[in-house]
Amino acid sequence: MPAALGVTTQIGGERFCVFRTSRSKSRLNFLTLLRAGREDYVVNEATLDYLRRQPIEGAVIAGLTKLQGRVFSSQLEWLEHLARCSINIFDRPLLQALNEAATWGALRHHGLMQNTVIVSDDAGQFRVATHALCWIHAERHLQKLMSASPKQAKAVELVRQAIWCFYLSLKLWKQSPSPVGERVFRRQFDKIFGLRTGYKELDALLARLARRKDELLRVLERTEIPLHTNASENDLRAWVIKRKISGGTMSANGRVARDVMLGLLKTCRKLGLSFFTYLGDRVGLNGDQPRIPPLAILVARAA
Repeated sequence: MPAALGVTTQIGGERFCVFRTSRSKSRLNFLTLLRAGREDYVVNEATLDYLRRQPIEGAVIAGLTKLQGRVFSSQLEWLEHLARCSINIFDRPLLQALNEAATWGALRHHGLMQNTVIVSDDAGQFRVATHALCWIHAERHLQKLMSASPKQAKAVELVRQAIWCFYLSLKLWKQSPSPVGERVFRRQFDKIFGLRTGYKELDALLARLARRKDELLRVLERTEIPLHTNASENDLRAWVIKRKISGGTMSANGRVARDVMLGLLKTCRKLGLSFFTYLGDRVGLNGDQPRIPPLAILVARAA
């Protein structure tokens, strides 16, 4: 979500919500947020696997392989070692990829994102780890097609009806999954997104969505994940309302305070905990009542 002096990222689920505002919406920024305040860079198998999926020269990957198992405590230390490996740290695209890989390696080194599925609106920065694509955002591409004839408009409408019928069936299956249904959905997906209508733009869009089959059908493997990002959109609505009323913040500390307080508010609400009772407990206003545990503990208990 763009802001006057940065971009706000929402990370959340059924039991928690976090807002963080920064000056970038890059993948590196998103990985840095997932790193949860840590500043280290790690070269391990996860780092090398990440790089192998990028257009990186083999010589660069070979040089980093010699550093496997190393943990660099800061960005400066990391850059120094890259330079010692004769890697051009002034090549911005290359450095971006290396930073992303080492940050991803740090996440896995600390045991983070091991079993997490990221459900997103398909913005490129969110395509990390195990990724699932929001069906609502995927279907919106069909709405944007500018049909030039009644025949084309009818083709779009028929495809949309088929997709929504498939989506509703998938939503029902999710409540009571079965292996047989999973096979049926995969075959039906191929039929719908393999259609060729003669409308060039529509056929190209169907082919593009067909290539995202694994992400659109991730729920068949992980039935606990949502089919859309509506919950995130709802969480961000509070942030947008706050921005419209206040017009933004005056300082970096103000942005941090806004993000933290809104995140705490949303998390307390999801946990069924009074936000004001929680704040009162933290500033010592709840008298002799039992202390409320840290929200991280409450979130883990509710899992």
